[in-house]
Amino acid sequence: MGIVKISDQLHEATKRMAKAMDRSINAQAEHWLRIGKAIEENPNLNYYEVRRQFIQEAMHQEQTEA
Repeated sequence: MGIVKISDQLHEATKRMAKAMDRSINAQAEHWLRIGKAIEENPNLNYYEVRRQFIQEAMHQEQTEA
């Protein structure tokens, strides 16, 4: 784990969204990072397709852990 410096403006936006989504600030930032990374790696997918992929991966992982 490391430290990432972000602008005050982005930090405030992250705090607001974290509160709205009932997440910690770190969890919200990690969520946005995962989405941005997935979209950069798969430019043909949009946000909703990436989200669907995350859900499918979570369901698969849950099944293999059971």
